[in-house]
Amino acid sequence: MIRRVEPADTARMRALRLEMLADAPLAFLETIAEAAARPHAEYAARVAQVSAGPDTAQFVADPGGRLVGHAGGVTHPTEPGVTVIYAVYITPTWRGTGLLADLVDGVAGWSRSCGRDELMLEVVVGNDRAYRAYQRLGFVDTGVRLPHPNIPALRELQMRRAV
Repeated sequence: MIRRVEPADTARMRALRLEMLADAPLAFLETIAEAAARPHAEYAARVAQVSAGPDTAQFVADPGGRLVGHAGGVTHPTEPGVTVIYAVYITPTWRGTGLLADLVDGVAGWSRSCGRDELMLEVVVGNDRAYRAYQRLGFVDTGVRLPHPNIPALRELQMRRAV
């Protein structure tokens, strides 16, 4: 059920992206209005970009029908052995089913196949549910704190683990 996105997923990826932004607006770097205004062609180009290659990838949970989970990975800009996990989301009715571990494993397998042996992610400080979930998956708080890219009053914490 976990697989890398394909160009044929564009419409379902757009629907999932809008759901992500409506459900957890602080977790992502754009607003629902921005995402809704983006033309289908831009979604299609993005999905095509992340469907192949070693630098960036997106994985989805696809039980048939609509997509119910997502996790992306991208090469760290200054640490070539690190994959940054981003845009992790699970539809509320699928939370607590083990899908988070499966999505992270999808990104980890891709990262390993590309020669990167470490995963990194950031969590908004105070999002204790996500923090604990990532701890259960072996991520460790590095102590690094960064300003949220869109909301200066918030901070993000960095977590890492081996693939």
